[in-house]
Amino acid sequence: MSTQPDPDKKLRPARTSATRQKLFEASMVLIGERGASEVTVDEIAAAAGVSKGTVYYNFGSKSDLIAELLRHGVDILLARLLSVPQTDAQGGAQDPLDVMRDVIAQAMDFMSEYPSFARLWVSENWRTPSVWQDTFAELRSILLDVIDANVQRVAATYPVDPSVSRGSLVTAIFGACFVVGLDRQTYHPERSRDQSVAAIMAIMRGYVQKEPSHQG
Repeated sequence: MSTQPDPDKKLRPARTSATRQKLFEASMVLIGERGASEVTVDEIAAAAGVSKGTVYYNFGSKSDLIAELLRHGVDILLARLLSVPQTDAQGGAQDPLDVMRDVIAQAMDFMSEYPSFARLWVSENWRTPSVWQDTFAELRSILLDVIDANVQRVAATYPVDPSVSRGSLVTAIFGACFVVGLDRQTYHPERSRDQSVAAIMAIMRGYVQKEPSHQG
């Protein structure tokens, strides 16, 4: 038996990366129209301009395909959240509340670009049981960690309300990004992105306590 490496296997990761983006774009349109359960692999493959065999070769089953597309969507979102600079042009630290505002703004832009991803996330994330429950748990943890890191920076800079559970606060901001972003796309397109960001930031600003006033 030959022990030479299969050249096709060497090419697979790069090919998968390019294919994944095509499938992600196509599937978000189809899933947005009918929901994940009603869309077939044949339809996703055709819309993406790839063969059904390519889909199965790279991803396996339909459930595996959806799981990988969820990961791909979170990769896009995560890259945008992490692109927000923590320092200014002079190298000084940015106000962590401004950083949090910009992180939320990046999330709103992602929801605007991929509203079907937000719908899939909201509709399937809390479904019990869910085929993708483990995938959602893993991806949710990754995104929560980004928000939590920013909340910690705020708490290190400002006096904050000690009665507020930081974990609950992080979850509130995370959930609000999806729900407010999706609500804006579905029901209130007249609301601006900045209005949505300000509404979610109200949660964050409620955590920050004003410095006590000193009376002479």
